[in-house]
Amino acid sequence: MQVATQKILNPKKARIFALVFLFLGIILGFFADPAEILSTKLNLTFLDKIYAKFPYRLGLDIQGGTHLVYQADLTNTPGNPSDSMEAVRDVIERRVNLFGVAEPVVQVEKSGSDWRLIVELAGVKDINAAINMIGETPFLEFKEERSKEESDKILEAQKKQEIRQLADEDPYFLSTSLTGKHIKNAQVNFDQNTYQPQISLELTDEGSKLFQEISKKNIGKRLAIYLDGVPISAPVVQEEITGGKAQITGTFTPVEAKQLVGRLNSGALPVPIKLISQESLGPSLGQESLAKSLQAGIFGFLAIALFMILWYRIPGFISVLALLIYTSIVLTIFKLIPVTLTMAGIAGFILSIGMAVDANVLIFERMKEELRGGRNRGDAIMEGFRRAWTSIRDSNVSSLITCAILYWFGTSIIKGFALTLAIGIVISMFSAISLTRIFLVAAKFRD
Repeated sequence: MQVATQKILNPKKARIFALVFLFLGIILGFFADPAEILSTKLNLTFLDKIYAKFPYRLGLDIQGGTHLVYQADLTNTPGNPSDSMEAVRDVIERRVNLFGVAEPVVQVEKSGSDWRLIVELAGVKDINAAINMIGETPFLEFKEERSKEESDKILEAQKKQEIRQLADEDPYFLSTSLTGKHIKNAQVNFDQNTYQPQISLELTDEGSKLFQEISKKNIGKRLAIYLDGVPISAPVVQEEITGGKAQITGTFTPVEAKQLVGRLNSGALPVPIKLISQESLGPSLGQESLAKSLQAGIFGFLAIALFMILWYRIPGFISVLALLIYTSIVLTIFKLIPVTLTMAGIAGFILSIGMAVDANVLIFERMKEELRGGRNRGDAIMEGFRRAWTSIRDSNVSSLITCAILYWFGTSIIKGFALTLAIGIVISMFSAISLTRIFLVAAKFRD
């Protein structure tokens, strides 16, 4: 075991690895270029194309964007309103993500009896573009034909305005529980006779059963298909329809049919929503807060570096060097994934730097104990790392578990904090255990 350990920590090989990591750290440092976050690049022409291809992705609180508020109409929606709104949130978030928007914030909010959806799109300054990006999200529903007596009753009541609840009621068709949320797949095809575009729908298992029951109950009657409250098709049901297939015909152009199919496939809303508020947010406040945060991070880094060098001398200097490489690696990962950097996310990254230094402190204190016990430098290094490893492992694993919980249950901003902290913790373990040890052996430090 000792022979293998000494072979791994051979000073000549350690120097080669140290030079490789130093060179890699310098390259990654140029690639990461933290100053680019503040739009003050290094002004190196040959890096401009790389920076353009791999920019930092900034959140709404830093670069500004669009804030939209939608109100949901749950009047004819059966079941739990909270579940329906969560379904709406998932659909909108999925739709926005299709356009590559940086860390969209889509939240459900309840005010009294009103349910609202808050949508924040970072980097999207044009409100109309943001609204179009979300799209006129289709609310598709199937309605069965009312009896003539029932229709006449509703029309008479609406005419006399006797029953307030019937004021907005459809006098000809009655809503069913079959809606767009039961659509499994949609595609465009063309009528072989008229060459008009039409939309073929494939329903989910639940939708197939509902469609079969509704068609069986309404043989000889019309079954209307409504899109966003407007009837677009009302064919007469000739027989019970099985197999979960349906078809929408109407006065679609090919472009409109293709657009509708795309929106239905990306998720039809279980409830209709209406835009009630829109606002464009500027980045000035976020940029100022970001500059102050990065300034605080730099001062904190310098204070840590000064402490480590004064207290641990050469090992302290080596830990600072490893920490610089660690910073370059983490920022490079942020670019490549890419991770959306919000103020909370930057706070998580800065916190991970402190945790990386904490691991080095544990290692160096263990090494000092071994040196005082009479061990030589090589053995002291190995034993110090071995004895500190369990403490480093346990503390970091518990922190990673916390990050996982925050990411799973938290909102979008909290997820950003958890993600950057988790990435920092994982890389800090590599930095503290591998980089620092290689540099220590390569330097042949004297305490």
